[in-house]
Amino acid sequence: MSTLNRLVLWNIDHTLVDVGRVTREAYAEAFERTTGRPLVRLAPTPGRTESEIIFETLAFNDIVTTDDHLPAFMVALTEAFAARRAGLREHGRVLAGAAEALAALAALPGTAQTVLTGSIRPNALLKVGELGLDRHLDLDSGGYENGVYSKAALLEIARTRTAEKHRARFTETVYIADSPRDVQAAHIAGAPIVAVATGSATESELRAAGADVVLATLADTDRVVRAVTELGAR
Repeated sequence: MSTLNRLVLWNIDHTLVDVGRVTREAYAEAFERTTGRPLVRLAPTPGRTESEIIFETLAFNDIVTTDDHLPAFMVALTEAFAARRAGLREHGRVLAGAAEALAALAALPGTAQTVLTGSIRPNALLKVGELGLDRHLDLDSGGYENGVYSKAALLEIARTRTAEKHRARFTETVYIADSPRDVQAAHIAGAPIVAVATGSATESELRAAGADVVLATLADTDRVVRAVTELGAR
């Protein structure tokens, strides 16, 4: 049995990185390839899975969806992101304190870190890899959009995958994310959450949603580590 007992799950977009420009460009290209029409309005993205964003975007743009739309859009979105690998490095940015928080938590005994994201796996790997944040993340075991499960279900999948891979029994799981929808997912899955106001939600909105700890940013590394260890020990 592994000595790992603490699992930290990270949301990616607007928690660790901001790649909004590339995301919008990739969605516009994927939409046009899938529907033959230019994208007029992109659905809200915070806290959502890729499939939710795709279906709402199609609806917002008056596209009557069929069974073929989602898989075709997923393929087009994967290819559009891959074509913008250099753009992720040029226009994307690591959010303040993200790299330092990952490194500090990696140094805690018994701690594993992976991602819990609404992004499809190839795009998630590009976001963290191209911006140099993959060193401390077990990306084989994360929870990724797969067209079927909610973020709450993906949290349990990520926990189970990581535990099985490392032959570990996680007695502590903490999710770090930035939206009220992520707070809701954590509550459903029974995991405490550290919410950071680095996305579209304010600190007061995150508190109102029921986040266990709310931080303005990840810039105070000691505060991030303390929040994770204290929540995990509950």
